[in-house]
Amino acid sequence: MSALNQVLHSPKYQQILEKIKADILTGRYGPICQGMSEAPQTRRNALLWGNITPDLDTKDQQAWELCRQYIAKRVAGVFFAPLERTAASEQTNHQILSTLERARIPVVLLDRCVLPYPKRSAHDLVAIDHRRAGYMITEHLIALGCCRIGFVAYSNSASTVEARIAGYRDALFVAGLPVKVDLIQHLNDDPLSELKPYVEKQKPDALVCGNDRTAGQVMQSLIRLNYRIPDDIRIVGIDDVGYASLLPSPLTTVHQPCREIGVAAVAVMLERLETPGMPIRDILLDCKLVVRESCGAKKAETLRKAGGATDELPR
Repeated sequence: MSALNQVLHSPKYQQILEKIKADILTGRYGPICQGMSEAPQTRRNALLWGNITPDLDTKDQQAWELCRQYIAKRVAGVFFAPLERTAASEQTNHQILSTLERARIPVVLLDRCVLPYPKRSAHDLVAIDHRRAGYMITEHLIALGCCRIGFVAYSNSASTVEARIAGYRDALFVAGLPVKVDLIQHLNDDPLSELKPYVEKQKPDALVCGNDRTAGQVMQSLIRLNYRIPDDIRIVGIDDVGYASLLPSPLTTVHQPCREIGVAAVAVMLERLETPGMPIRDILLDCKLVVRESCGAKKAETLRKAGGATDELPR
């Protein structure tokens, strides 16, 4: 069950919130867990924690076993962040959801739906508007004067990445820039060897990355290839994870309000349990642009203040 799942268990006298989290909480799910723990409604509930290791070879089986355990415990509801980047993630996600549906256990999805846009699952979702996030970050690069903007993501990523790519394409189209399939690069296992021919052939002046994790790996690879960030290539991400500001060139990104997603998810679950027949909802929280050094905006501003007249970095 990917980085985080939370389960709501209802014994005779109280509801117990049971949460499964991976042992790596350096990404966005750590703050989501914190938000769930701090939600006002949890004062009347108990939080229990499980664990899924990040091993891609066994994660599907771990998630399925936990699903079976929670059904055996007769839980009242499940918070589920769908699996991604495993060999059978799509199949496992559908297996878990269909099994919970047959058991009549409500599900609140965290961060993403299990179906590709514009399709919609039959479960509440708490997230940001990922398409809007992709648009915002691309629009920022366009405003800085970038005209050949690439998009880099890993293969078999979550549906959120496809939504972000859609937003990236929308921003290019609105700006009158060409939307070229060749500028979208899907990585597999070796960013260094895969990025080298892509950058040499496509010559992007900026890269939008599917998330901050990808942006960090792309940045490290390009630095090893002797590219200067942001002077040669500007890089941006999406999520604003804790280490984004600590990268060699602090990362410009879109901040995902993870703690608030956790708080909202608890409220949505309790409302669903209280009123099972209400329409299925998407609860989309606001996201904000966070400008740091990797996009070149701060360096351009420094040049302007020093007397330079250009709005762009030297190419």
